[in-house]
Amino acid sequence: MSIYLRQRYRLLKKIGKGGFCQTFIAKDEGKFPPAICVVQKLQQQTAAVCLQKLKLLEELGKHPQIPALLTYFAENQDFYLVQEYIEGKNLATLVEEQGTFSETQIWRLLESLLPVIKFVSDRHIIHQDIKPENIILRASSAANFSSGSGDFVLVDFGATIFLSKTTYPAAEKSIGSPEYAAFEQVQGQPIFASDLYSLGVTCIYLLTQISPFDLFDTVSNSWVWRQYLITDISERLGKILDKMIEKVASDRFQSADQVMQAMGISSHIPNPLPRIPNGQCLYTLATYPGLSSSVNSIAVSAICDGDNQQQPVEILASAHDDKTVKLWNLNTRKLIYTLAKHDRAVNSVAFSPDGKILATASDDKTIKLWNANTWEQTHTLTGHINSVKSLAFSPYLGKNRNLFLLASGSWDKTVKLWNVKTGEEICTLLGHQLQVSTVAFSPNVGDNGCWCILASASYDRTVRVWDLSSLVAEISHSLPARNNDKLKNCPNICFFQHTWAVLTVAFSPDGKILATGSDDNTIKLWDVNTGQLIRTLRGHSWSVLAVTFDVSGEALLSASRDNTIKVWRVSTGEEIATLTGHVDSVSAVAVSPGAQLIASGSRDKTIKLWKHNS
Repeated sequence: MSIYLRQRYRLLKKIGKGGFCQTFIAKDEGKFPPAICVVQKLQQQTAAVCLQKLKLLEELGKHPQIPALLTYFAENQDFYLVQEYIEGKNLATLVEEQGTFSETQIWRLLESLLPVIKFVSDRHIIHQDIKPENIILRASSAANFSSGSGDFVLVDFGATIFLSKTTYPAAEKSIGSPEYAAFEQVQGQPIFASDLYSLGVTCIYLLTQISPFDLFDTVSNSWVWRQYLITDISERLGKILDKMIEKVASDRFQSADQVMQAMGISSHIPNPLPRIPNGQCLYTLATYPGLSSSVNSIAVSAICDGDNQQQPVEILASAHDDKTVKLWNLNTRKLIYTLAKHDRAVNSVAFSPDGKILATASDDKTIKLWNANTWEQTHTLTGHINSVKSLAFSPYLGKNRNLFLLASGSWDKTVKLWNVKTGEEICTLLGHQLQVSTVAFSPNVGDNGCWCILASASYDRTVRVWDLSSLVAEISHSLPARNNDKLKNCPNICFFQHTWAVLTVAFSPDGKILATGSDDNTIKLWDVNTGQLIRTLRGHSWSVLAVTFDVSGEALLSASRDNTIKVWRVSTGEEIATLTGHVDSVSAVAVSPGAQLIASGSRDKTIKLWKHNS
């Protein structure tokens, strides 16, 4: 099939039908590159009903385990909703491929979805169609599902209704799937506990892989699902499921809170983002369908919303092996844009100090500059003759706060400085003998605003700290045009105590300490003024790929090929915490000042958000 809506949305495949709703996988050809989305067609519904549903879906889409409503429109007397596409497999497909679920997997399913059902029912909403086909295990967590972990999403809210505290919807044609619908729902009188019934029936189907119709004995008027179990389950889980699927609604659990209390987990989980103790993952950002790829770099900036300049939105940019850069709204944990104009893997992303420019660097030897309000490309910077691996913006230089530089480090062994306004090269810094892996500016510019310090690290095992103050003084009034012959040997200090390649550097917020991470598995802290080694931090079992200080400067975060993030106390070198959850190398780490979150990007194709108490 190929139906084209609004000259933008191409319907590719019908994936669901029920009640008054049809659901399609579609391609949004209005984006570049085209993006996969979900389109729901609502038939025979009045404008008032559609308006109510829109309000419900907009509210529900705030939860990270419910697809966001992207847009809506009417066409040919039908109403269409465009929603976020969730990459992964629904549980009906998963049980067909892997066979019956284990008890551990059922516990994890309940732990993940009961807070979602609580979020829905707290807003006086009934889903009405919970079943295996409408529960998706995200692709990003599928690898760990056999051990009982997983990130589940509840989809298809086409049958959703609003139920007030005092009234029931008028009896009408049953909405939902008969195998999973509670008896009162079939009769047109659903209640909040009807969704719990459907979730319970879903669980017994996943444990048995037998149709729910066959799991209920009409002669004895009772469930016989235990007779079909291949592997015994605990009596505790059995009793919980039995109570969820009681035929008489009053004998059933009446709320998700009650089920969670019976399971022994907290029923008071703030939504949509639970506050989990420090050192635990709060949320995993799902990579975009069709573009799922390793994360090489991340950067966070506060950008003013175009509709409300007083309310800055925290945006996370992530660089990927699939040639793209993805932009995430950290307030909603939603993907908002994908930039795809590089020809090879994107290695680094950086925001300008005013948050108005995003710079991206690639293996295609170029750097691109983007308008951070419109996400339009403004310049392509060329001059490096090998992969560009790292980018860093300087802080404001000069008292008028209109001058800042961009530095780039490349495998061509050089560091280049750029005029951000014109896209022209200012000069090239020479000194490293092997590939330059990373660059970073000191945030401290001195009292006169013209003291500028840059650090660069290399596979030659050294870190060079460059004094660019005289150069800044030269260009503070008028940045020169690009001149390929203008090579600078600026004054620099060379730190040399790592025994393998130096992969990452970061300055403390006051500019007094430089942290360096290496292939030798260590982190070293240096006194910037004297060049003396302060201490060496040991704890990682593999290469240290990224380091950053928190806002206070009291804590240092490090990311490693050993799949972990570590938090260190700078004053003593003590290891404060180890964050685990990634299943491959952690390549990037950043701190979000406003939300006090730690963000980490990994080769496992995920970005994780962690609670951080500085």
